Amino acid sequence: MAETETKKALKNEKVGQVVSTRMQKTIVVEVSRRVQHPKYKRIIGKRKRFYAHDEQGTARLGDVVRIIECRPLSKLKRWQLKEVLRKAVQVTTDLSAIGIETGPEKRASKKKR
Repeated sequence: MAETETKKALKNEKVGQVVSTRMQKTIVVEVSRRVQHPKYKRIIGKRKRFYAHDEQGTARLGDVVRIIECRPLSKLKRWQLKEVLRKAVQVTTDLSAIGIETGPEKRASKKKR
């Protein structure tokens, strides 16, 4: 029975935060981890950035996502977006979207002497 079943290789998964979505179908995910320094035995934070393929463009800046390794898709992309774990709070700078009207801007004019 074990011979007939095909063994599927487990692919590496990482959880990180999206730090860039400026490219088409590509996101940059920063994975942080805490490790002990080999000499000084103090806990330090390490982080690494991974380029991941996002076909639908579902991930936004600040989201916490899970990425899974895949075949090389480009020079730097070796990961694919598996799922968005937590959405980030999107902050808008457009005050009219929340019902606040802004008047004309007032500038302090300087007189030339």
